[in-house]
Amino acid sequence: MMRTTSFLAAAAMMAAISFAPTAGRSDESISLNGAGASFPFPLYSKWVSEYNKLDPRVKINYQSIGSGGGIKQFSDKTVDFGGTDAFMKDEALAALGVKVWHIPTTLGAVVVTYNSKDLPPKLNITPEVISGIFLGEIKKWNDPKIATANPGAKFPDAEINVVHRSDGSGTSAVFTDYLSKISPEWKAKAGSGTSVKWPAGLGAKGNEGVTGQVKSTPFSIGYVELAYALQNKLPVAVIKNRSGNLVEPKLDSISAAAAAVSMPEDFRVSITDAPGADAYPISAFTWILVYEDQKDRVKGETLAKFLWWAIHDGQKFGTALDYATLPAPVVTKVENALRKLKYEGKPLLNK
Repeated sequence: MMRTTSFLAAAAMMAAISFAPTAGRSDESISLNGAGASFPFPLYSKWVSEYNKLDPRVKINYQSIGSGGGIKQFSDKTVDFGGTDAFMKDEALAALGVKVWHIPTTLGAVVVTYNSKDLPPKLNITPEVISGIFLGEIKKWNDPKIATANPGAKFPDAEINVVHRSDGSGTSAVFTDYLSKISPEWKAKAGSGTSVKWPAGLGAKGNEGVTGQVKSTPFSIGYVELAYALQNKLPVAVIKNRSGNLVEPKLDSISAAAAAVSMPEDFRVSITDAPGADAYPISAFTWILVYEDQKDRVKGETLAKFLWWAIHDGQKFGTALDYATLPAPVVTKVENALRKLKYEGKPLLNK
């Protein structure tokens, strides 16, 4: 179920999601606004389409603006929910002074993608090489460290053009979290977060922007969510994981990373550089941010029903778009969290 980048950009403006019947007049339109992560946007777009078939009265506008923007708008209460691939820190949650839930919606992978013109179509890459490239220390494609992991392949004597995110990004948070785990030098020089001071490279906005930049720039390399690379026919690197195995970013290897890490009660967990022979090392959950106490009963009930659908029926749409389904134990935990969403002390779901 491939989509072009232009389709993703067009769909990102505003889209209607429909829900099962929600409290309120039968002819009343119900609108919800959300903003945030571009990482899950292809899947959210599909949910938009599928839910529109259930109840055209309910409309959700989700803007793919990056996790940093999503957290800000959610914190400022200018949207009804936020989307993020970087969970909020304790201090940020404490500053809000109210209970916030991180509802995991799906699992995906951040991949290292590159422009394969004049480069091998399949690239094996080690943690040392990834950190070296993004630190600006490995500058050319024919560097011996790259060649060692790719026996028999020929690399040109060409400069590596690094592309990274320019906006506050959950994809960057996942990628830099991984880099900080595998490289003490990276951790000391750049660290991790939605925005960091990049030692090298050119910035582009959104997964869409990085995808476009890599696709149009010879000898370039960048990082994007898996779906963006595959839907734009860009190659993805095979990465050596913590167990020393070269692993491709596939649904099974993403699920293996999730299975290797215990999910806490608040759902805030990193699964980068996970243990396990088959674990893809730059895997991640993505979350929708919701306030436990909703200020509008109809909107709150609508949002709760949507999230319930997303963690159940909505999961079946993920595999075709290169997202892994939530593990059953996680779904059970999320169900319990959704039952705690309330309006004036009363639960919004009767499940």
